[in-house]
Amino acid sequence: MAKGKAPPITLKVGDPAPDFSGRTNNGGSIALGELRGKCVVLYFYPKDDTPGCTKEACGFRDQHAALVKAGAVVIGVSPDPVKAHDKFVAKFQLPFLLLSDEDHRIAETYGVWGEKQFMGRTYQGVHRATFLIDAAGRLRAIWPQVKPENHAAEVLAALREV
Repeated sequence: MAKGKAPPITLKVGDPAPDFSGRTNNGGSIALGELRGKCVVLYFYPKDDTPGCTKEACGFRDQHAALVKAGAVVIGVSPDPVKAHDKFVAKFQLPFLLLSDEDHRIAETYGVWGEKQFMGRTYQGVHRATFLIDAAGRLRAIWPQVKPENHAAEVLAALREV
């Protein structure tokens, strides 16, 4: 797991969620504006098919029915290309969209792109973080540093309070 500084998130609960749009797995596309009226779980992760990212994605997969029942749309965001997302979705039967952020524009907007360290190497990358956006497009909860284990259950509990 990459260690280092906390992500440079400046967004706060109650702020309007920054708009985003991009390409998703299965050749689709999505924009936040299309989701008005629904809660959105927007989770950022470093890389498809790596141990922590797989654990987190499978947690959201396993909680997906409950998250949908609570009124949420789940979207995972990483710098991986759509082709990698397609493989990740198929391999782990993920029932939600993965958004490709190859130019890390969305990650920068949300403040989750920043300095990381792994095995003595310092580099720029995506910090694992999650944002809960309410039906009106406002940030209702922010998890700036996520541990993949049980994170989806944490998000579900917060969603039930929205």
